[in-house]
Amino acid sequence: MPTPHRVVIAVFPDVDLLDVTGPAEVFGLANRETAGRAGYQVRLAGPAAGEVRTSAGVRLVADMGFDEVRGRVDTLLVPGAVDMTDEGPLARIDTDVVEWVRATAPQARRVASVCVGAHVLAAAGLLDGKTATTHWSTAAQLAAEHPAVTVDPDPIFVRTDRGRLWTGAGISACLDLALALVAEDQGEDVALSVARHLVMYLKRQGGQSQFSVPLSRPASARRDIDALRLWIADHLDADLSAAALAARMCLSERHFARVFKQETGTSPADYVEAARVEVARRLLETTDSPLDRVAAAAGLGSVETLHRAFNRQLSTTPAAYRRRFRIQTT
Repeated sequence: MPTPHRVVIAVFPDVDLLDVTGPAEVFGLANRETAGRAGYQVRLAGPAAGEVRTSAGVRLVADMGFDEVRGRVDTLLVPGAVDMTDEGPLARIDTDVVEWVRATAPQARRVASVCVGAHVLAAAGLLDGKTATTHWSTAAQLAAEHPAVTVDPDPIFVRTDRGRLWTGAGISACLDLALALVAEDQGEDVALSVARHLVMYLKRQGGQSQFSVPLSRPASARRDIDALRLWIADHLDADLSAAALAARMCLSERHFARVFKQETGTSPADYVEAARVEVARRLLETTDSPLDRVAAAAGLGSVETLHRAFNRQLSTTPAAYRRRFRIQTT
């Protein structure tokens, strides 16, 4: 019989339910797919053994209290909790959880945070000098409270410290993170089988974004700018030069460029290029279309322009991106 791979998931009042149950389901399916060879043994640890109320109101049962976790842990998984304020979600930091994570992490082969659980790892001092991600809505809070941490709000997950430390993005990204952990332990074939059972048609990788270009920008204070952004997304093959967009807005080109950057945080040219690259990415992931057709469909015109845009936006080439992210069909 294989040695059980001991997974300990922290639970505490108002923890996000999916942060706990999502990874647990992935590990359970891995066991099923390998007829038990994967050997994941998932246990929940809380302030005390017994019921824990989650943010969804559903109650979980902690198998043991924090002080009962002894010996080596293969994977320590730390989810998070948020408080809703007038300014938006605020990651909750429970000092008892932080202290337990700080004490337990050295005995763990691998430590991973889910969603805003990254704030707990940061408070425990585990992320200093490292790059980490979290839910996009609390990334600014993480960066402000922990300047020694390099916060990247874009990736689905970040693997660092030679694979010993992982941080995951928000909500459903817990499934992507858990699948990546399974792939590291059991291989890509097992992870793919689990993904199929979860009906996860797109197996996202760590380098892919948490959100699309329109969602990555905050809503504008000007409805006309928001309407223009929607129009751009529907007309990527049109003339989207600053001059053409300014004319559509009935503004001078100089004034339009200033307003657009003020409202979106980026120039019209950069925004349009990012939107076109997003469409090109989807085509590279889901079709075998040659690069000239991808470039044309995304409004980038030529393969040369496609290459330049990918280099600027993603620091890679279209061919390399397709090799990594192409969705295989059977």
